[in-house]
Amino acid sequence: MNNSGTMTVTAPTECEIVLTRVFDAPRRLVFDAWTKPELLRRWFGPHGYQLVVCDVDLRVGGTWRYVLCRPDGTEIHLHGVHREIAAPERLTRTEANDYCDAEAGEESLTTIVLVERDNRTTLTSTMRYPSKQIRDAMINFGAESGIAESYDRLTEVLAALVRTVAQ
Repeated sequence: MNNSGTMTVTAPTECEIVLTRVFDAPRRLVFDAWTKPELLRRWFGPHGYQLVVCDVDLRVGGTWRYVLCRPDGTEIHLHGVHREIAAPERLTRTEANDYCDAEAGEESLTTIVLVERDNRTTLTSTMRYPSKQIRDAMINFGAESGIAESYDRLTEVLAALVRTVAQ
């Protein structure tokens, strides 16, 4: 599966990356897909990766933890704390990971905003890093292509959910 090319990426400041993508689904379903472990397991991660641990305590101050298993069997650990939850339009959380050496021990802050219009949802994810060096390391690591593949997988999950709701 390849990136469909529908995600836009900008770097509005030296410490941020902003990703935008439109999904053919109501924002409630998109929000659920970002916050419910049973849905996250179906799409989170690039093609061939499997989300083997998905813990979500969806409350302000609650933690989240994911473990992705790569096709070669190595694991990627991600974790953070929910800072703001305004369902179904906004989610802000910290993130730390073990896959990018430049980010080891550092936390980024991600804000996801969902805007619905005509039963389509525009997702804007703003990732703010502690420094330009860390932001650039994430770009050079290939985070954009991995996220684009995840969003392609999310599109498939949302299409199935929309079909189920329509029945």
